[in-house]
Amino acid sequence: MIKSVGNTPIGPVHMARCHCGAVELELQLPEGLVNPRRCDCSLCRRRGAIMASVPLAGIRVRKGAADLRLYQFNTRTAKHYFCGRCGVYTHHQRRSSPEEYGFNVGCLDGVNPAALDEVPTNDGVNHPADR
Repeated sequence: MIKSVGNTPIGPVHMARCHCGAVELELQLPEGLVNPRRCDCSLCRRRGAIMASVPLAGIRVRKGAADLRLYQFNTRTAKHYFCGRCGVYTHHQRRSSPEEYGFNVGCLDGVNPAALDEVPTNDGVNHPADR
């Protein structure tokens, strides 16, 4: 668990926004950033985001629900959301843990994900659900 990134404290409630500000999320992060990671699946490789996890009840769309777009592929289990105006990935319901959302750490107000130390990469290419 990461309680701060650089000089920015994380939690227990933190705001996240897309680039244009049309979509605004409120995240409940009592433990800070949980399980920050990258993924090497075909979608994550292309979007390049660092993600962290939160329970489904830990995200509330405060603004821009109508601007969110849904993208699904392969098994269509994961639900990937992005801003329909600026295109920024905000969050997704996880395939490997459907009771959690993964969210884009780069959308957190005041947080520079480049300030994180080492960030592991999950093996999304060889996901168990694809076997």
